[in-house]
Amino acid sequence: MSKSYPNTSLYINGKWRPADSGETLDVINPATEEVIGNVARAGKADLDEALEAADKAFTKWKTTSAFERYNILRRAAELLRKRVDIIAEIMTIEQGKPLAEAKGETMVGADRIDWMAEEGRRTYGRVIPARADGIYQFTVKEPVGPVAAFTPWNFPLNQILQKVPAAIAAGCSLIVKGPEEAPACCAELAKVFEDAGLPAGVFNLVFGVPSEISDYLIPHPTIKKVTFTGSTAVGKQLAAKAGEHMKLVTMELGGHSPAIVFEDADLEVALNVLSFNKYRNAGQVCVSPTRFLVHESIYDKFVDGFKTASRNVKVGDGLLPDTTMGPLAHDRRLAAIDDFVKDAVKHGGTVETGGERSGNKGYFYEPTVLTNVPNEARIMNEEPFGPLAPITPFKSFDDVVEEANRLPYGLAAYAYTNSNKTAEAIGSALESGQVSINHHGLAMPETPFGGVGDSGYGKEGGMEGIEAYLQTKFITQANI
Repeated sequence: MSKSYPNTSLYINGKWRPADSGETLDVINPATEEVIGNVARAGKADLDEALEAADKAFTKWKTTSAFERYNILRRAAELLRKRVDIIAEIMTIEQGKPLAEAKGETMVGADRIDWMAEEGRRTYGRVIPARADGIYQFTVKEPVGPVAAFTPWNFPLNQILQKVPAAIAAGCSLIVKGPEEAPACCAELAKVFEDAGLPAGVFNLVFGVPSEISDYLIPHPTIKKVTFTGSTAVGKQLAAKAGEHMKLVTMELGGHSPAIVFEDADLEVALNVLSFNKYRNAGQVCVSPTRFLVHESIYDKFVDGFKTASRNVKVGDGLLPDTTMGPLAHDRRLAAIDDFVKDAVKHGGTVETGGERSGNKGYFYEPTVLTNVPNEARIMNEEPFGPLAPITPFKSFDDVVEEANRLPYGLAAYAYTNSNKTAEAIGSALESGQVSINHHGLAMPETPFGGVGDSGYGKEGGMEGIEAYLQTKFITQANI
């Protein structure tokens, strides 16, 4: 057991405690494969307590003024910034990403809290002109109620903060099912909200077996809204379960983002931005560029440049100062990435660089560039979620649009061109919830984030983010 890594308890109704059963789950450092601590495994009794706490807290929190909610959230943002070094180190130890990325995630998380604090003060209704004298018609925005939030391990802090500040600012209470792989940094976030003065029961944090928790929380009558970030397969199951009980949902699911490089693109910019974002968090990013579609006239130059960039990535323990890419999050990802590469090669693909596990300890995998991969290969149809870059040439605008839109996913898409005409055309043609042209400009606190098709529905971030936790009530009144 690590002396510096804290074990994680459940946070329910403002109190830290072990699971009612006393059960725990191991937490593993992906850089060393060592068990470094444990996290409490919530059961039915724990969830019942969390449900009661969230329900009771909601009755008071929904009537708390928007300005008071704002003040608490702003205090939380400042506390999070002050604790960035502690939280980031914990995140790197349990999740694997380089320390600089962990710090960046924490600081952006604080910005998300700030943004939603402000949005919460502006949940305006409106007056609607009536058709007769003496009639007053207006709308008001009201919080939807207690929320069940399910968040993943790839951005353990950020994904909670895509949901929690918006819900709190709107007047909702929450039960968050955090990631068992990276629980301790999430616990530090709960302490931030506690120290900022958030009333007990507004934010509850539990861990455990995901299917057990979702099966119990989603149908429960206390829960009025379900929000989930994760794979498309699991998201469809949870959305179906929520639909059976008429629960409001936000689903931020997987993607398979095309990255299109036209013949007139600034090749240096495209290579620098795309390679950096390909290997950020070891490729374990839902908006990571995953299908590189490059015009045939510059294809060889792009492949050579991407190979060079990939070989320059320093793979290692995220705590080491020269590391630029850490390990995959767990052994399941290591096996999955290796299977993608073997399948691509079996279908005729060529490994230009990488393609192997790095070392024999820790879940490290080499940054990998693939060419000649046909559409029949799994990697061209399933989200790889790892440091793999299949690069394919295209001939015409129509050809690349057809390929980019071939899959049912539509979370993010990228394009590089020096032509305003082409930029406008590709932005319109891509079937995606988000399109970024000539830079990587997604997932800012002030911008909406979400996909279409199998990538889910609903938005997080921006002014749209808080709307997901509000309902519009129409009131009409006649003078007596």
